[in-house]
Amino acid sequence: MSQFIVETDTPNGYKLKLQTGLFINNEFVAGSDSIDTINPATGKLIASVQAADKNDVHTAVKAAEAAFNGPWGKMSALDRAALMFKLADLIDRDNEELSQIETLDNGKGITFARLFDVKQIAISLRYFAGYADKVHGKVIDTEGALSYTRHEPIGVCGAIIPWNFPLMMLGWKLGPALATGNTCVVKTSELTPLSAYKVAQLVVEAGFPPGVVNIITGYGAVAGDALARHMDVHKIAFTGSTAVGRLIMKAAAESNLKKVTLELGGKSPNIIFDDCDLDQAVRWAHKGIFFNHGQTCCAGSRIYVQASIHDEFLKKFKEYTSQTKLGNPHDDDTFQGPQVSQTQFDRIMGFIDTGKKEGATCFMGGERWGNEGYFIEPTVFTNVKEDMSIVKDEIFGPVVTVSKFNGVEDVLSMALDTEYGLAAAVFTKDTARALDVSNRLKAGTVWVNCFNELDYNTPFGGFRQSGIGRENGEYALDNYIQVKTVKININRKP
Repeated sequence: MSQFIVETDTPNGYKLKLQTGLFINNEFVAGSDSIDTINPATGKLIASVQAADKNDVHTAVKAAEAAFNGPWGKMSALDRAALMFKLADLIDRDNEELSQIETLDNGKGITFARLFDVKQIAISLRYFAGYADKVHGKVIDTEGALSYTRHEPIGVCGAIIPWNFPLMMLGWKLGPALATGNTCVVKTSELTPLSAYKVAQLVVEAGFPPGVVNIITGYGAVAGDALARHMDVHKIAFTGSTAVGRLIMKAAAESNLKKVTLELGGKSPNIIFDDCDLDQAVRWAHKGIFFNHGQTCCAGSRIYVQASIHDEFLKKFKEYTSQTKLGNPHDDDTFQGPQVSQTQFDRIMGFIDTGKKEGATCFMGGERWGNEGYFIEPTVFTNVKEDMSIVKDEIFGPVVTVSKFNGVEDVLSMALDTEYGLAAAVFTKDTARALDVSNRLKAGTVWVNCFNELDYNTPFGGFRQSGIGRENGEYALDNYIQVKTVKININRKP
């Protein structure tokens, strides 16, 4: 195990021992390739991690299959739950180490990593552990027979998690899969593999049997495709872009028609009416777009403000945004750190340039910040048209458009003019209007007088091209079970 340990210090002096091997069958092993993971705040190398190819994926799947047919499959639901609770406790114990790793590898502010990302994976594990002994079928009254249903695990489940919330997404996938008795092969993003490998160490410490949880990294076109196509993987969960989601679905269909859940892109509208609490709307709108540096699938990247308060909103929004700290993510008071990679930096700057060329007004920001790393100023565009790329396309960065509207029908026509349907928000003191607009918006989540409030016990997922299925809450369990009907003849004759 020690051959895959890399020691490094964070900018604030925290000493880390980073695991860089593939985690298969409770061991860290060599992969068929290696990938450099980069500190986005500096653009410099953190470590080279082992990367999986098709053969490595197969090895991990076989380990998961053996565990499913062996000790994990024979374990009681209460014993499975006990291991999940133990893992959550260990994650809480090592919150600071996990937070430092996440910030180093991903670039998110250390305070957010401590108070949100690391806490969320522990919360998810505990929540779903509580369901482990409550997943069951029902007896159905049928003539001349005893009929009942069983909710059975699917088997080996594959999960492909994104780089924007590596730990939280790991919890969203592992929680329901383990609670329902499945085993897992998780592929992390090649950009942010390090925190998941720390969790893998805790999986061993918690006492999970070998093969129950396997965590690998690798390129999507290689390891991700192999996992989505593997004939012994019967469920695949993916969080990422709509374009890649289509590839995952295609691979699943062309292999064994495995069950698929997809949480994909978004271009979420944030509708602000003139009777709202304006100061609160400004703060929530700021969180809606700039939280996690704009790298959030449900980000409120299209703000629509009623015409009578449009100018005042812009003034207050600029003032509030200017006060939030952009800089070293390891500083406790940093709100916005760097984008995750050079590729993402270039993509976002490309959208900013396009917005300027298309005639939108860059109201604030729009430039690189600093001399190293992948920092971009929080950017606000005004005077936009609905057919502009900065309005239509998911940017996945700290870039927002602000448009004015007159009434409900006017704003709904703009808000609904999208291929996405992940989230939306409404700010108003009028309860009747809030309900009416919320019900008419086509989105998996609608927030009223708040934004980006994600809860472990409420379902999350998209309408339209924002995905298939739901994560979190009791709804998530349905994605990881298969229902069997058993019918016992009592007195019926053929």
